[in-house]
Parts: sequence; C-alpha cells; structure tokens
Amino acid sequence: MNFSKSLIQWYLLNKRDLPWRNTTDPYLIWLSEIMLQQTRVAQGLPYFLRFTEAFPTVFDLAEAEEEQVLKLWQGLGYYSRARNLHQTAQKIASDYQGQFPQSYSELLQLKGIGDYTAAAIASFAYNESVPVVDGNVYRVLARYFEVETDIASSDAKKEFTALARELLPKGEANVFNQAIMEFGAMQCVPKNPDCNHCIFNDSCAALQKKKVAALPVKSKKNKVKDRWFHYVIFADEQHHTLVQKRSAKGIWHNLYEFPLIETTASEPEADVEKRIVQQKLVPNAIQSVHRDATASTLHKLSHQHLHIDFWKVRVKGTLKGGTDWESVKKLPFPVVIFNFIEKERY
Repeated sequence: MNFSKSLIQWYLLNKRDLPWRNTTDPYLIWLSEIMLQQTRVAQGLPYFLRFTEAFPTVFDLAEAEEEQVLKLWQGLGYYSRARNLHQTAQKIASDYQGQFPQSYSELLQLKGIGDYTAAAIASFAYNESVPVVDGNVYRVLARYFEVETDIASSDAKKEFTALARELLPKGEANVFNQAIMEFGAMQCVPKNPDCNHCIFNDSCAALQKKKVAALPVKSKKNKVKDRWFHYVIFADEQHHTLVQKRSAKGIWHNLYEFPLIETTASEPEADVEKRIVQQKLVPNAIQSVHRDATASTLHKLSHQHLHIDFWKVRVKGTLKGGTDWESVKKLPFPVVIFNFIEKERY
C-alpha cells in the first residue's frame, strides 16, 4: 500500500470544510496556525472568524492597539501567541511591505513562528516541500511505523521530521501535510481510535501488534505548580472599582486584573481578610470585606493550577483611579476573571 497516496485520497474524501483551507493567503494560514496551537478547531474557529472580520489584512492587524488584539483573543489562552502575532504583523507590514516571506527558512526568522508553523505556511501557501510535524503527525507516524522513540525526547523531532520528509510526495506537500494532520485529528485520535474502520487497518504496525494505546511513547509531564490568587474587588461610594494591568512576565502578561494578593498555600479566610486590611492596597477606609464563596474556582493551566478567590471590599469615599464597570468590561482580562465580571457578582 502506498501510504502517502492512500492518505491523500482519504483526506480529499473526509476533510472538514474550514475557511483557512480554502485559501493560499499566507496571512490567513498564519492566523489559523497560531490560533490552533494548543487549541481545538471547534474552539479556535469562532476566534478566527472574529479576527479576520476585525483585521482582514496584515496591515489592519499591525495598526490595531495591543489591547484590542488581546480583547479579541480573550478566552483563547496562551496570550503570548496574541502578543507575538501583533508584533509580527507590525514587522511584516513595515519591513516586508505586507508581503510574507515565501520560504520556510525566511519564515523562521519571524517572532512566534517556529519549525512547525513555518513549515505549515511554506507548504500550504507556497507548496514548498517541507514536512509539518505536530502532535497529530507524531501519533500517526508512531503508530503506523511502530516508532517507539519518546516524543518528549531531544531526538524525537529530528527522527519524526526525517520520516515525514521521506513520505512527502513530490509537488504535493501542501495536500499531504494537511492530510496527515487531519487524519490524526479525525481518525487516528489519541484515545480509542476506530481502527476497524481505518484505511490502514491491514498495514498499521501498532494495530497488528496491539500497541495502539501504547504509542506514541511520551514521558510524564512536568510537575504542576499550585498557586493561590486572592483578587480584591473594591467598590467605592460611586460603585467604581480598581483594575490594573499585569506587567510581570509570565501568565497573562499585559492583561488586566483586580488588585492581587498571592499566597504560597491555602489560608483561613480570617487570615486573608487580615492581609487585605493590613496591606492597605488603597488609602480609603474599609467598610466591609467578604469572600464571594460562589465565585471561587480552580483554573487549570498547562503547568499551573490557580486556586482563585474573589474578595469584595467596600470602601468609603472615592477610589483614586477608580473605573466604572461598563469601562471595565471593555478591557482584556484572563477569561476566569472576565467570567466573574460578566456575572456582575458585586
């Protein structure tokens, strides 16, 4: 059986109709690839449509304010992608006159574009003969060819890329790369794939040797860090509140949040309340402090679990730098905070 030919035939019959597949415009392909990193298609598609409506060209994205970009990205996570997207759009608009580089090696020079994204743009937009290797590709190749290399190891990327390159049919890199990714996303899925109705069920090494569930091999993830966030939602006599831009590097950089007290472990309510009063986050006299128990949540990120509480604090007088709630809603927040704001819990 010709693996590549069969895969392409499967793809042409089964592929999903997605807007970024109906174009060779590198701008649209780039947008989709950045959005779909660490994100399912079903989640990313509405964002793609909103972005392309707001920013139909790379010039439109380049000219936007960062806050506007982050607001549209709100809820998609991994916000460094949005910041890099904006900065790269500005570079393409200014240094490349709006024209994307047309080769894999040149694309790699742009911020936020790594091996996979460069290969995707180069092959989908320009049909350059370079293989794409993402999680779906690792899985398909590991199972079909019984590759037992740990995909988290330093050697894996080189080995799987070399194998994918051997399989690239001449002149069809664009369709083959999309085919193998789609096959991994729809057919050769991580858990309980329907091997009985697979086009490769008579030639897949993992299926023949009953190793489908064991491949690809992947070592355990890094230990998850727990953090305790106590957000303080002030309200003055004009019903204004305080928000601040998160300037520290790390999660949610340049997004907005309420004044924050972070602790190294869970603490009794009375102790946190004491912290809020003693830290004098605002000069106003405090009238009342209480935790909104219905808003407490555990927010799971890839390497961190955030234990989040929201504390409502009423103060006398007027907050310096206070903001009304309608204005607050227009700012970009981490989705876990915006969900609190949307429910108007105060």
